Amino acid sequence: MTPGSNMPLSVARVTVDVTAPVRLDVSGLLLTADGKVRSDEDFVFYNQPQGPGVTHRAATAGSPDSIIIDTAAVPAEIEKIVVTASPDAPGATFAGTEPTATVRGAEDGAVLATFTPPRLDTETALVVVEVYRRAGAWKVRAVGQGYANGLAGIATDFGVSVDEQPAQPAAAAVTAPPVPAAPPAAPAPGKVNLDKGRVSLRKNETVSLVKGGRPLTHSVRMGLGWEPAYGSRAIDLDASVIAYGPDRNMIDACYFGRLMILNGTVQHSGDNLTGEGSGDDETITVHLGGLPPEVTGLVFTVSSFNGQRFTEVAKAYCRLIDDRTGEELVRFDLTGSEPKTGVLMCKFIRQYSGEWEMTAMGEYVQSRSVRDLVKPAAAAL
Repeated sequence: MTPGSNMPLSVARVTVDVTAPVRLDVSGLLLTADGKVRSDEDFVFYNQPQGPGVTHRAATAGSPDSIIIDTAAVPAEIEKIVVTASPDAPGATFAGTEPTATVRGAEDGAVLATFTPPRLDTETALVVVEVYRRAGAWKVRAVGQGYANGLAGIATDFGVSVDEQPAQPAAAAVTAPPVPAAPPAAPAPGKVNLDKGRVSLRKNETVSLVKGGRPLTHSVRMGLGWEPAYGSRAIDLDASVIAYGPDRNMIDACYFGRLMILNGTVQHSGDNLTGEGSGDDETITVHLGGLPPEVTGLVFTVSSFNGQRFTEVAKAYCRLIDDRTGEELVRFDLTGSEPKTGVLMCKFIRQYSGEWEMTAMGEYVQSRSVRDLVKPAAAAL
């Protein structure tokens, strides 16, 4: 799963494991429609392991800290259960640590979904996933929202009473570490759709390719453009798109040497050797409704065939265009540059509902051809 994506749960009882190279404290909070707990009893963690329909299972030598959710036993007024994690070591952050949530069927252990929140840094606690009720059915959503003030910051945000003193082992009340002065880390930017016209994205922002309540299923065109930086010579960059399956396995790649893939549902305009001239330098057309069902992700990339670095490039951008009308739908202008030879510009992710989401990336990598981009693009999905 990717941040913001969701999928329905096929079983009533699920276990959410959260693993990392370090020991974690995992908890669950039962929230009503106003996004708050009803009382401190709705905060389920190591010191209070039982709640209505929700159980905390402490880590053992063979299993990680987990939250077990029996959706059939969750009270009717509870609309979601958020699963959180924080490093067990005092003051530790998630910098250099990649936690992964695995949602399993509680009865058979079958994996239903996995999610690894991207780009963590100084966060000391994290809302990892949420299991929520929608129209009588239960779903899971990948969240990945970080907090700089630990589990106490999450708890107070959701209405739990937090003691100012450290918890004592025999305490009956719900307690958590003292709240530092630092505010919560900013949440990931909200997801928007195309209803209000053209969307301008910044790095890591996401737009749902939905207009008027309907997912786009016709052809769209990804235009990629660049100009040589002032004083630089002409630069030969190559646009490409790599198609992946649900396990981040590469299915095919479309680039100047392979102008059509996937039975013609993805087509490349051809190679631009200089980057000169206004407008898009290379375009890639994608018929969203015709893509094979095994294609769940597309990563659009640009690489420097002659090894010139992106510090020699100006005004690099990508823009999504409605191929029927020529209307520009989404634009991402790449700001800043790094002395590397490739960049992951944006990605499309197919949601369980069938709609596609586009996320601006702007991640620089070392590459001179599409072959060099396959692994870093897969890791970025």
